[in-house]
Amino acid sequence: MITPDRNAVLAALEAILDPRSQRGLVSAGLVQGLTVGPDRAGFMLEVAAADAQLYAPVREAAERALITVPGVRKAQVVLTAEGEPSVAPGAVRVRRGAQLSQAAQSDTAPPAARAANAPLNPAHVKQIIAVSSAKGGVGKSTVAVNLACAFVQLGYRTGILDADVYGPSIPRMLGSDAEPATNSDKKLIPIEAHGLKAMSIGFIVDEGAPMIWRGPMASSAVNQLINDVTWGTAQTPLDLLIIDMPPGTGDIQLTLAQRVALAGAVIVSTPQEIALIDVRRGVAMFEKTATPILGVIENMAYFADPTTGAPIPIFGRGGAKATAEAIGAPFLGEAPIDMALRQACDDGAPLVAVQPDHPASQRFIAMAALIAQSLKGDDARPAPSISFD
Repeated sequence: MITPDRNAVLAALEAILDPRSQRGLVSAGLVQGLTVGPDRAGFMLEVAAADAQLYAPVREAAERALITVPGVRKAQVVLTAEGEPSVAPGAVRVRRGAQLSQAAQSDTAPPAARAANAPLNPAHVKQIIAVSSAKGGVGKSTVAVNLACAFVQLGYRTGILDADVYGPSIPRMLGSDAEPATNSDKKLIPIEAHGLKAMSIGFIVDEGAPMIWRGPMASSAVNQLINDVTWGTAQTPLDLLIIDMPPGTGDIQLTLAQRVALAGAVIVSTPQEIALIDVRRGVAMFEKTATPILGVIENMAYFADPTTGAPIPIFGRGGAKATAEAIGAPFLGEAPIDMALRQACDDGAPLVAVQPDHPASQRFIAMAALIAQSLKGDDARPAPSISFD
């Protein structure tokens, strides 16, 4: 690998003219967050919302200029706009030439524009389940991936969508850095790994690239990752699509809860009260959108003593179960702190997929069976409307 010369990168970008000031991009102050590393270079091009269309060709020209610099094999220029209502065409340039199509209007667009957008109901997907925590650090993605693999073990055609565009982790957990191809309809073909069909912004951008996006742009990207992907076909539809929700209750979460016909949500929490506070907020969000709570999982419930096997409640125990009872939702079970479970995700080989007979895997398979039982006969619901009192 060769690290490009930073001065050569700046000189190449200075040769690209700012259409507003007619100065080079560097002199015009448009080169923000420049990163130069082995085989790559990139920066953020931030402009006014009204200029997003004007600067789309500038972004493309900047990437072409970067590729001419010795040592640059991958060029990445992110076009973002201050207060933008939507993503400009080609606003996100991604690795090895892959590119997201033009984003749909965001939730900040005028009502007439929003009404023109199709709901986020992907074709040939029977049911969609959100796995949510409303708080980071509780192992939600680990649970989501292993639940998805558990559905595969139960015989369901299953997909998983990584909706966390700021911190995608599904590619690493599935052990894949493949780039999605596109079909004749210019839709992305999901990556297949461990029996799953998977899609994540992490398959499209470089792992170390920061996603410096405001809420509307991130929501638009998630829109595309759902609607512009061939999850299934008329002959072989996807039985279940698992959405690994990002933490919190912000733009992306509300967009998904409002505009996707969710069959229900699975809530993941650790036992301690500080995590359960946020879980209750997440539950309230789903209640506002009339999304059923399919169940609650208590992750990191305990650590088994290596000598005796006795449970050691590092984070307390039983808090998630008590919360499930309080909200009238099924308690799906406990997932203990398990070294094999953690190591498998780090290695890109989910435990349920590679060791289905492992005790931790059997817990996930049992939880998936409970969820599947609650979904039987549940026809697809229309996308709910959202309102706040």
